[in-house]
Amino acid sequence: MTGWTDDLATGIAEVDEQHKEIFRRVDSLLAACKEGKGRQNVGGVIDFLGDYVVSHFRAEEAIQARSKYPRYAEHKLLHEEFIRSFAALKDEFDTHGPTLTAVTQTNTVVVQWLLHHIRKEDGDLARHIRETSGGGR
Repeated sequence: MTGWTDDLATGIAEVDEQHKEIFRRVDSLLAACKEGKGRQNVGGVIDFLGDYVVSHFRAEEAIQARSKYPRYAEHKLLHEEFIRSFAALKDEFDTHGPTLTAVTQTNTVVVQWLLHHIRKEDGDLARHIRETSGGGR
């Protein structure tokens, strides 16, 4: 399981709450797969997660635009790449169900990507916001 850890916090309340929800849902997805739940169960979590991630990215991009984040375009491209990768993962689940391959891809495509993205990319955004709002260290 993935699990939220405090070192993933950006200090942007809206973003952190959305990240926590994403991790809760990913954990739910992985648990359903591990417990051998059917396609329908897993599919529901995948559908929710796909929609939620898109909404989260939109909210995060709005924050970037408001704060005049200089890496906005690059960050948005990373989000778009993730959405494409997630769509491929969803196709895998839709076609083959919760197979070992699908679970492994979930770990790679979703979990590892999110961990890296939150720590690096969202961390950079949070630093930018702190520095430009006068709260920088």
